[in-house]
Amino acid sequence: MLLCDVGNTFLHFYHNGKIWKEKPYALSKKKENLPIYYISVNERFERCLLASHPYCVNIGEYIEIESEYKGLGVDRRAACKAVQDGVIIDAGSAITADIMQNGIHLGGYIMPGLNAYRKMCADISPVLDLKIEPSVNLSALPQNTSDALSFGAIKSVILMIKNTTRTKKIFFTGGDGKFFARFFENAIYDNTLVFKGMQKALEKHI
Repeated sequence: MLLCDVGNTFLHFYHNGKIWKEKPYALSKKKENLPIYYISVNERFERCLLASHPYCVNIGEYIEIESEYKGLGVDRRAACKAVQDGVIIDAGSAITADIMQNGIHLGGYIMPGLNAYRKMCADISPVLDLKIEPSVNLSALPQNTSDALSFGAIKSVILMIKNTTRTKKIFFTGGDGKFFARFFENAIYDNTLVFKGMQKALEKHI
């Protein structure tokens, strides 16, 4: 079974325990007799997938969770479906947090990802067009603009997550998930969360 998560930057694929990403306009050829079960948050990139392979099945309608949240993205629903209890942090282009309790989605929030934070600061002033340095010292007040930018971006995310999660188990995923997971004792990094949720949904429908 070949799974695909169509995101806003890349298409992520999962097959036989292996995960890889491809650019939407440079998709590799897949075995024609192998169906691709996918979810998508980007219609333009979804069309790229459909044009590249003859047998694609959108399973977005299968990704159901109990929630009062209006407009919860299919990728977030898929990750939540993989977790019964805990907080799911998907740290990618945007950083999303979703709280699950007894299989019920209690709510969540969205923050800019690190790269989006950097671009946002660069739009304010060319002086702030600086790289976010992951190794910045978070235990001391910054003494230069570069460290100040990195400190503000990283520390604000960490504090927000700590305030939300408290003693709950945290499941990190996404491109920056492994980086943020190291700041939390009760954290697990799992880059297959979305695909686990997709598999769980498929078990009921296929």
